[in-house]
Amino acid sequence: MNNLANKLWGFCNTLRHDGVDYGDYIEQLTYLLFFKMAEEKEIDLPAIDNYKTEEGTELANQPTNWGELKKQSGTELTHLYGEMLRHLRRQDGIIGDMYFQAMPRLNNPVNLKKLINLIDEDDWTEMEVDVKGEAFEGLLEKSASEGKKGAGQYFTPRPLIDCMVRLTKPDPRSKKDFKIYDPSCGTGGFLVRAYEWLLKECGGAFERDDVKRIQKETFYGQELVPRPRRLALMNLYLHGVEPQIYLGDTIYEAPKPERFDVILANPPFGTKGASDIPQREDFTVETTNKQLNFLQHIITVLKPGGRAAVVLPDNCLFEDKAGDVFKILMEDCNLHTILRLPNGTFVPYANAKANVIFFEKGKRTENVWIYDNRTNIENLTKKDRPLGQQHFWDFEEEFGKNIFGDAPRKESERFRSFHISEIEKRGYKLDITWMKEENGENGNGYKDPSKLVKDIKTELEEVITDLENLFNLLKNE
Repeated sequence: MNNLANKLWGFCNTLRHDGVDYGDYIEQLTYLLFFKMAEEKEIDLPAIDNYKTEEGTELANQPTNWGELKKQSGTELTHLYGEMLRHLRRQDGIIGDMYFQAMPRLNNPVNLKKLINLIDEDDWTEMEVDVKGEAFEGLLEKSASEGKKGAGQYFTPRPLIDCMVRLTKPDPRSKKDFKIYDPSCGTGGFLVRAYEWLLKECGGAFERDDVKRIQKETFYGQELVPRPRRLALMNLYLHGVEPQIYLGDTIYEAPKPERFDVILANPPFGTKGASDIPQREDFTVETTNKQLNFLQHIITVLKPGGRAAVVLPDNCLFEDKAGDVFKILMEDCNLHTILRLPNGTFVPYANAKANVIFFEKGKRTENVWIYDNRTNIENLTKKDRPLGQQHFWDFEEEFGKNIFGDAPRKESERFRSFHISEIEKRGYKLDITWMKEENGENGNGYKDPSKLVKDIKTELEEVITDLENLFNLLKNE
């Protein structure tokens, strides 16, 4: 996958000379990869009823598929590609949503043909299930390194997603109106992995009465930016799911009417775009903190008896209005578990320290269990020490098999229980620590200088390796 991302990125540099920027390049790649993967899965897209070729020949029912693009060259290729995009964006339903505002940006037929041939070399659907998302993650990572900030807001590491899915068990077979939701869905990682988990649980097939409901009435999301929303729609559609993913601002707009049984979320980190306080009647606490407002939104749209797992940066556990929000949360919900994530969980997109909170709506909190998966654990890096499923095995074992955190638990070195009376005394702020760093950080939480230099050296070596791989690929073009 790294080789493929490097190969695509190398061609991206060629396209820059034709006036195609990184964002446009990635978007055009989205359209083309979808055509390729739809053909591999034998999905028929709506044909163009009356198509007029570049030479003026009229054709009825011109197919819109990968095979037709591969056959063309020259100006007829760019003409057909543009007509296919315009035709699909006029469709009703999920197809029109996927190609919303789609415009052709690759106007040089030589470059378009080269990109088509490049994509055609691989059988995408035979790779890992979410290979499309991973390819775009690699490309956006490279885009971010070129100064395009904010790519990380669209992604959550898959090992973390899988842990949250396994513990919440979003199984729509249990209720006829069961709904799963991600209020900041990005490219749809939580929804895709929840569906894949479900397929595995049921042996790859649903009961006949459940098929339509699960595929068309179960998966929901909302995303502010059109490009990642398009990826989410395409990803799920290629899995056989037709989700409802709204385009809009989750925390500044009134909530949609649906209510949800399971919510999985990683609200975007940072403060960009958060200068105003949302004017929403359901937000009891007025704050500009985006993550705390997402948390208030989740409390609103979660059904009584519903459960949620939400990623939050450390500051959301103790900043000025955090206590007010968590007081409401713990009055309305059972905040039964907090997981402190290892340092470096979101490398290379962000270096924020973060947590996952697990709660059930409809019960007051009595005890909060906190699992410290950070102290005395070596910082994660992209290559030498990447985040993996093994980083969550011990936590999942101690969490227990009950989705509401009700399984019998025992305190351990890393897992401690705190009664609501103790949390009240702290003003409902949850930056509770008890373990001491044995090495690597001093009492103020700063790394030892020698360890810091060692980590910087490792990161620089990784960058040099990436550059050498990219140079070799470009040399062989």
